[in-house]
Amino acid sequence: MATIVPLTNVQPDMIEQLLDRAFGPGREARTAYRIREGAQWLEALSFAALDDEEYLAGTIQLWPVALTDPDGRSHPMIMVGPVAVLPEKQNDGYGKALMVAALDALAPGSALPQIMIGDPEYYERFFGFTAAPTQNWHCPGPFDRSRLLVRCANPAILPIEGMLGPW
Repeated sequence: MATIVPLTNVQPDMIEQLLDRAFGPGREARTAYRIREGAQWLEALSFAALDDEEYLAGTIQLWPVALTDPDGRSHPMIMVGPVAVLPEKQNDGYGKALMVAALDALAPGSALPQIMIGDPEYYERFFGFTAAPTQNWHCPGPFDRSRLLVRCANPAILPIEGMLGPW
């Protein structure tokens, strides 16, 4: 069973090593990194999962980002991810436990929409993320539109079009 602790309890180099193992070389070139470039992860919403022997098994980071609409207005959002789990620990529930911890840490009915790049079937089924409102959104790099997901209590408030970037 995963033990969830604040990510601030983990040495930064251990976080980086875990991310390297989970995502492989060149991970910093991914579009998600460009969206949150220059931002600091939100300490109160970011967590680590420890295995039964209290070794680091996974991490989740949440970030302040914004969708800038065509009129130049920034709409603040929270970016979920990366959700990183050691390859040998994947499919053991660590990622799901991290998602639950991070999303539960948000105020109920959070006014800030949460976005992520991920598997639409998984994240919609378990956490209520959808790609429907993001079809005219843009990212600073290549991305699969079906994987750009948002979770929001009232999707009608979301801009129809815009560019994602750091807040």
